[in-house]
Amino acid sequence: MTDSRATDGPDRSGPEGAPAQPPRKRRPLWARILVPVAAVLAVALAAVGIYAWTLDRSITQNITRGIDLPGGDPASAGSQPPETGPLDVVLLGSDSRDPGADKGRSDTVMVAHLNQARNKAYIVSFPRDMYVTIPGHGKDKINAAYSLGGAALTVQTLESLTGVRMDHVALVDFEGFIALTKDLGGVTVSNKTAFSSHGYDYPKGKVTLEGEKALWFVRERHALPGGDLDRAANQRNVIKAIIAKGLSADVVADPVRFTSFVGNLAKHVTVDNNLSDAEIRSIALSLRLQAKDIKLLQAPLSGFGTSPTGESIDLVNTAQLEELSRALQDDTMDSYLEKYPQG
Repeated sequence: MTDSRATDGPDRSGPEGAPAQPPRKRRPLWARILVPVAAVLAVALAAVGIYAWTLDRSITQNITRGIDLPGGDPASAGSQPPETGPLDVVLLGSDSRDPGADKGRSDTVMVAHLNQARNKAYIVSFPRDMYVTIPGHGKDKINAAYSLGGAALTVQTLESLTGVRMDHVALVDFEGFIALTKDLGGVTVSNKTAFSSHGYDYPKGKVTLEGEKALWFVRERHALPGGDLDRAANQRNVIKAIIAKGLSADVVADPVRFTSFVGNLAKHVTVDNNLSDAEIRSIALSLRLQAKDIKLLQAPLSGFGTSPTGESIDLVNTAQLEELSRALQDDTMDSYLEKYPQG
């Protein structure tokens, strides 16, 4: 007799008396690929969200706001918002972190211009003795704007001088500057002139700066052959070193180190009330800078003179300043530097 259980295929019958089970269907190939990819993507998005939250929290817990930017656009201000166009940020160093008036003078007045692609930065310093018109106060040295009306009047003075809308302002006091260089473990600059100040020696060549040693490097002018102009150059070099170290590719790629850098930076600055945590994070993460991409220059001068009150002043080169203003407005700073390679 023929065995009734024999079949041409495998036995798929269940337990005795139970109906046979249908064959299990395999998932399509696309489904087998998509599910693990989706899981990985979900984990990645969660990690990005946590990183963004941690970065925002680091800023929120440390940063100080309190500067109201002046209202009204300069007549020739650019039309692109800072989120999509170039960005101009005023950098101020003062003997006080209080953004109000009558709190000392600003030893450092700079404008940091970030191009639209965010892969180049230009740091323009305005010498403290630059003789300019301070809105509502007549002609005076540019650093007098801070004592007359705080950071807000300094920003207004720069906007009036250049015709360029300043998007934001960041103010650091001397104590904050000392702490910032310590947080970074020191920064290294190339010093073109050997000098000494307040017990510290700064030989010609590579110099590593930290704490009080960094402070007197950027404050000294009497020991330098170019006086205040050489001091401004030293200040630009230190700012470049701080930016280059904090935004180097290996730091930005490391969430822990980058969050620490942004948080420590936030501890030591006072910014305008319009600069949100989200914008700070967006700007920082958008930067693609290396040290070679940070260009240093000085606002143009035509010479030196004496004010009606007998003070030594730096005279503005009006024609070249107009070219600088157009370059800032049009985001064509490379062309300006080709024409004026010494700044």
